[in-house]
Amino acid sequence: MCGISGSYGFGADTEGIARRMNSALAHRGPDGEGLFVDGETGLAHRRLSIIDVAGGAQPMTTADGRYTIVYNGETYNYLPLRAELEELGHTFRTDSDTEVLLEAHAEWGTAAYDRFNGMFAFAIHDAQTGTVTVARDHFGIKPLYYWIDESAEGAGGRPQVLFGSEIRALLAAQRFDAAPDDRAVYRYLKFRVQDDDSQTFFRGVRRLMAGEVLEISADGTSVTSFTRLQEELREIAERPSRPYSQEVVDEYRERFQESVRLRLQSEVPVGTSLSGGLDSSAVAAVIARHLREQPQDENFSAVGSRQNTFSAVFPNSSNDEEAYVDKLLSDNAGQITAHKIHPQPDAFLEDLRDFVRTQEEPIISTGPYAQYAVMREASQHVTVLLDGQGADEMMAGYNPYFYVYLRQLRRQKRFKELASEIVGSRDILRKLARTKYSGRTSVPIEALLNSGFVSEHSSEKVTSVQDDIKERLLEDTFRSSLPSLLRYEDKNTMRFSIEGRVPFVDKELLKFLFSLDESAIIHDGWNKRILREAMDGILPDMISKRRNKIGFTTPEGEWFRTIAPELMDIFASESFASRPYFDAPSVVALFEDYIANPGNHGTMMFWRLLNVELWMRTFFDDAEGSTRALGDRAAADEQAELAAAAAAAPVDAAREPETEEEPKSDYVANPAKELDLVSEPDGHTWRRLPLQTALVARGDDVESLARERVEAFAASLPADVVPDGSPWYFVISEKIIAITQGRSWFTWEIKPRRSAKVLSRFVTRTPAGIGLGDPTTMELAIREVGLPRVVAASAAGAAGKVIGKRGLFYEVVGANVRAIDGPTPYSAFPSNVSAKLPPKDPDAVSATISAAIRGADIPAALRDSFVGTVVMDANDIGRNVLGSDVDTPNERLEATFADNPLGQGRQRTPLAILVDLGAASRR
Repeated sequence: MCGISGSYGFGADTEGIARRMNSALAHRGPDGEGLFVDGETGLAHRRLSIIDVAGGAQPMTTADGRYTIVYNGETYNYLPLRAELEELGHTFRTDSDTEVLLEAHAEWGTAAYDRFNGMFAFAIHDAQTGTVTVARDHFGIKPLYYWIDESAEGAGGRPQVLFGSEIRALLAAQRFDAAPDDRAVYRYLKFRVQDDDSQTFFRGVRRLMAGEVLEISADGTSVTSFTRLQEELREIAERPSRPYSQEVVDEYRERFQESVRLRLQSEVPVGTSLSGGLDSSAVAAVIARHLREQPQDENFSAVGSRQNTFSAVFPNSSNDEEAYVDKLLSDNAGQITAHKIHPQPDAFLEDLRDFVRTQEEPIISTGPYAQYAVMREASQHVTVLLDGQGADEMMAGYNPYFYVYLRQLRRQKRFKELASEIVGSRDILRKLARTKYSGRTSVPIEALLNSGFVSEHSSEKVTSVQDDIKERLLEDTFRSSLPSLLRYEDKNTMRFSIEGRVPFVDKELLKFLFSLDESAIIHDGWNKRILREAMDGILPDMISKRRNKIGFTTPEGEWFRTIAPELMDIFASESFASRPYFDAPSVVALFEDYIANPGNHGTMMFWRLLNVELWMRTFFDDAEGSTRALGDRAAADEQAELAAAAAAAPVDAAREPETEEEPKSDYVANPAKELDLVSEPDGHTWRRLPLQTALVARGDDVESLARERVEAFAASLPADVVPDGSPWYFVISEKIIAITQGRSWFTWEIKPRRSAKVLSRFVTRTPAGIGLGDPTTMELAIREVGLPRVVAASAAGAAGKVIGKRGLFYEVVGANVRAIDGPTPYSAFPSNVSAKLPPKDPDAVSATISAAIRGADIPAALRDSFVGTVVMDANDIGRNVLGSDVDTPNERLEATFADNPLGQGRQRTPLAILVDLGAASRR
């Protein structure tokens, strides 16, 4: 296990780049370092010695001087490959797997890579051709990032390429400016995805995907796959399945035990990461059993006489797995030395900056911090650590897989099996139902994001296989799930100079699984069936028959409540508000409600927002200092200086604060809107002047707001904007009246009853959030007019559809329900996270506002031409006068807002001065 980096095409700076990149990876290889420079190629290596400690130094070159390799990983079948190569005439100077890979490349070229069983990322320079070949293992267990100067390659010149085990090495080369990739940020915030394609969170930096090879030459670069593993697995799955039997279970047990044995090859101490779940417990139990039954087996010598296990425990927490850990320990008391780590929220805060820097890109939750804390302790005892990663993706370890399998059985019309699986998984289905009908209304992430950012990426979609269990497992193994987990593991282990090994992530083991019927994976409501049965007699039933899954994670909700003030400081910071991604007022409001009512919200959405902000601070706000530190500091000083800098640096160390957007002038239109409109059918020209306001809240005085806003409008009014004597109206959105009256609620304050959830399904949900297609708005309708009337209106609407008459629903239910609005994610806070009833007594509100305006400090001529106030419900699909104190027909007033001049986004212009220019022109 090591850190590798390299470059191509940078001429005289090649050696300097190699040294800077290598220094940035010091933590990955504290046992040695080396450089190789030849022409346009530079290779660098940091070594963590595991196999052939004495003779495996890198870079390593073949005896004839042609091929040179830098390599990160372990190839577990290197001994039989070595024997085969020796028969072909190759000789070896070391006992390392590195030399086997190098000689295999010399013999077979890139065709050799598919023969390797292990985890690897390496680069091989060919002195004869001047080319560099970079490859990553079949599953992507070991990372490999690269950057290509597209301008250099696009111009037809020699390519310029950087590559390395971590992104920080590429940044340390100081050949490009770090910048966030907004598409990756959006997909993470919206869909919770990362690592599912070659795009990273850093613009221009890509990851080599599993089983891919990057070839670099003077003519350019190419990325291809060296393996057909995924296609092979599909072909295996399409063949007649091997029937499930005890023989199959026994064979799987033997194969799994062999996979564990292979991953114990080491000249340094090996331990096990033990969460208490089925997968890591299986690894630990297999090792413990072997130590008990064959204590003299040299294949297990790196484990020692007692296996060291490392567990994160959270006593008295809802997700604590200590009882399962203790059961395994008690059953194997003579073979295990246990180490329990107790991560705490205050330590999490202290480690947060380093944790974010360690991961390099945003992650899905705080869960990997438990692993980070475990690795820190484990590094004091062992150098290699095995764990249970990958079993969930290969044997359907997550609850959603049950639904995929049920859909598959339905699609295949295997109804007998479908019925059996429904019965067997009824407890899981009940859990889904409880979640679905819990009454908690989730806030869409778009409501917390900048509307422009959302609009720019609104075409992004993420889909998954829904009715084919093996195809879904392939998708999650190679794209959707396992890649991110492997990234977390690599970053956490290597941060503390540990090699992580994953026995379940073995291509031969996976091929065997895919040769079996799906019943080996899911059967009678049990997932991981073959593993559970293979561990019979090895694992205690308490673990092998567990239904609840927790894994290495943190009690995130409990921690967030403990450290809420510190998190609020981040959300309320100028730095957070300045980002182009967030709608800070909405985030702050939502988090304030979370603090007051934790049960209203989950924490994963808050973590994603927080993680992006901390990631931006870490890698971009102080980008110059970060990259220079990574490139220029001595390796021994790097970690200490980074920690000191993180503790001492201000929030925005190298970033000028962004100025707030200039307020809109009262005398110009909103973007993409017009001031003047010729209305039909009267032919009048109407001028609509949107007035921007501060946010309003429950209990605010709307009359004072209107008076003060009109005074501000009139204070510097240009003469030609409102011609003398022109009749004018004050128009106010019904939304802010409803808010001030307390008739607007955050979505999480509304607890929809079952009838609201059912009825809302039969109403078309508009893109604008208007209407009753949401349980929250339907609940408000029921509260406003009663359930019988809503049901009667629904029946009338259904009948109307049959006879071709539209609008019967609203004729029966009434105008008050027509005006109910749901959350509109693109609107200004709080409309983006709230639902509202129409204002109470809008005619009376109009009269009081008009009286306030007539008493305002405005020119007499302007006061004399004032007609009155209109309460308008306008949006992009319609408009409706809810109340007024004027004689002008509603239809005429509604026509003046045909293009919704107040806007439907976050313009914060809920007021308008409406001027009848047509009447003025006739005078």
